[in-house]
Amino acid sequence: MPPELPILPPARPAEARALTAAAELLATRKDVARVLCTTMGRAQGAFGISQCQPAAAVSCWFLDLFPRQLAVTAIDRAAPNLTLSCQADAPPGPFQLALMPLSKAGEAELAREQLQAAALSLELGGTLVAAVDNPRDQWVRAQLADLFPKVTVQAHDDATVYIARKQVELRKVRDFRCELTFRDRGRLLQAVSRPGVFSHRRLDAGARQLIDAAEATPGMRVLDIGCGAGTVALALAARDSTVAVHAVDGNARAVECTLAGAALNGLTNVTAELSCDGIYSGAGEYDLVVANPPYYADNRIAELFVNAARRSLRPGGRLLVVAKRADWYAAMMPESWDQVEHRSSRNYAIISALRPRGAARLGSATGR
Repeated sequence: MPPELPILPPARPAEARALTAAAELLATRKDVARVLCTTMGRAQGAFGISQCQPAAAVSCWFLDLFPRQLAVTAIDRAAPNLTLSCQADAPPGPFQLALMPLSKAGEAELAREQLQAAALSLELGGTLVAAVDNPRDQWVRAQLADLFPKVTVQAHDDATVYIARKQVELRKVRDFRCELTFRDRGRLLQAVSRPGVFSHRRLDAGARQLIDAAEATPGMRVLDIGCGAGTVALALAARDSTVAVHAVDGNARAVECTLAGAALNGLTNVTAELSCDGIYSGAGEYDLVVANPPYYADNRIAELFVNAARRSLRPGGRLLVVAKRADWYAAMMPESWDQVEHRSSRNYAIISALRPRGAARLGSATGR
């Protein structure tokens, strides 16, 4: 049985089942020196493996910085053999064991790529333990059948666990990265996207409205919060080489894709930063902040974006947001912002506001 995790919240079913299966495997194998894990939460599975195999080097791979920071806070120094990394690609192998919990509600292409990454990183004879929170799963099983000659199935009432041993190297490796082309004011631009990045393989309709609404004048400093594949940042940077655009995202692949897109278009005026704390390089000096916040979480993320924008703008600087609806912004922002305006743009709303000049009003976007 895996160890209890007193310092972490309970693992989700797929991760808990995968950990149990991996712990049983480790009980019969003492030669496992390196382990690769992903997580559905705060590295619960990776932490459990690190306790089962204290002599092994365990790596937990995050794409997003925020859950990685939550895991660091929870685990602290309790597992000196566990490394929590946030990066665009899996840590380099070879590994003897890979632990990969998946959600049936997750992005299919990302799951395919991560399963392939695990298979590639395993040494010959290494084992993948994958699990999905679907007791009637067939989809993950089909993906694994393309990667491994034999897959063992463990059925549970809340998840399905798969165990596969790497017997041969993969003959075919799929590249999930893609380039997409879009137009801004007569110029064709190319962006790079990867699974796990918003929005993979297409120009988001909201981003399109934000690009069309934004004006970047010569010499302007622009901040793109939650840049995704960087389409808005690339469009604004391409309009004038004297416009300096800084793109920020909590997803390591988003930062990588934005910089790749800048290189693809020959743009030297784009920089990018991996951050999720709302405090960015050059805070207080930007003339324009653009943002396309996620529409879920009862506007909590939108509020984080708005507050980060206020910290980042110079007095009198402008915030430009695209949203599905303007209600929350129109109700909450006037207490802390000047000239709050909104207008319809196809199926979206464009919200514009200025950071107050003089003594900046503090507090959240709601005025608290």
